[in-house]
Amino acid sequence: MAISSNFNSWMIFGLTLAMTVAPLADARAFFVFGDSLVDSGNNNYLATTARADAPPYGIDYPTRRPTGRFSNGLNIPDIISEQIGQSQPPLPYLSPELKGHKLLNGANFASAGIGILNDTGIQFLNIIRMFRQLNYFEEYQRRVSGLIGAQKTGELVNKSLVLITVGGNDFVNNYYLVPSSARSRQFSLPDYVKYLISEYRKLLMRLYKLGARQVLVTGTGPLGCVPAELAMRNTNGGCSEELQRAAALYNPQLVVMIEGLNSEIGENVFIAANTQQMHMDFISDPQAYGFTTSKVACCGQGPNNGLGLCTVLSNLCPDRNHYAFWDPFHPSEKANRIIVQQIMSGSIQYMTPMNLTTLLAN
Repeated sequence: MAISSNFNSWMIFGLTLAMTVAPLADARAFFVFGDSLVDSGNNNYLATTARADAPPYGIDYPTRRPTGRFSNGLNIPDIISEQIGQSQPPLPYLSPELKGHKLLNGANFASAGIGILNDTGIQFLNIIRMFRQLNYFEEYQRRVSGLIGAQKTGELVNKSLVLITVGGNDFVNNYYLVPSSARSRQFSLPDYVKYLISEYRKLLMRLYKLGARQVLVTGTGPLGCVPAELAMRNTNGGCSEELQRAAALYNPQLVVMIEGLNSEIGENVFIAANTQQMHMDFISDPQAYGFTTSKVACCGQGPNNGLGLCTVLSNLCPDRNHYAFWDPFHPSEKANRIIVQQIMSGSIQYMTPMNLTTLLAN
């Protein structure tokens, strides 16, 4: 009787586990790579200054607590996750909660401060650089194989959505970090952009080889127009011309590189989001999108609230929905929602060769 009872208990446990896992396995997994624009809390677990784990970050998040997102509320992966029907966004890969069936929802590998290049963000010390994010993706697949087997893991990854947002820090926190930076002495700006694109291509090909088949690649925003640059570069209210030149060189070459990759592969694996234009829409005419300002951050200090970090001692606006920028570098949740709407359904002005809704319908 004891053997039979134990056997029945294990049968019930197995059926319960299968019922728990099955719906999640049928849903589309979501994987996120990149920097602070998409980091959902990995840096909370690292010895780094690039963290958003203290108030007032998260002031409008559902829990009203900081989570490690560089936002007053939801970030771009959270909103995309809502749009594709996930019950919750993928957890940070370093989170101890990411285990068991939660792995089947995907994972967020992003880390604030990183860039395409390994020497970007060295001042932030211990961050998850792109090569390590991709190593963790390999490790993730081994972990999931132990849960559902190698074949089903391959299918889960092939059918998943992948978001990668990286590149801005290679300018702001590398080439232009200090006057006469090592990279600016090594490369002219046009040559540096070409180098970045060639290195980014290697990262995207590695993602493809690791099984990614539906990949959303975002360009940089208008680097010279964020409150931090308006404050630091004393532009008399206008955007920094040099950083805008960098974005104007980089983003079109990123699109050309992605079109070349798709042509080489023989199918549209990668789609490019023109996030520079998406931002410029509400930066150039904030009132049209319900913002009071796109030049002043909600949280910060100094000119444009653009200096230093967002902390409990900073100026803090009472209504985040009136501000295009939450802190000196990062959009508010409302701005993130506008960006994601264009990613989902934008025209070819914003999305190449198609928007995300069309990609996921293929």
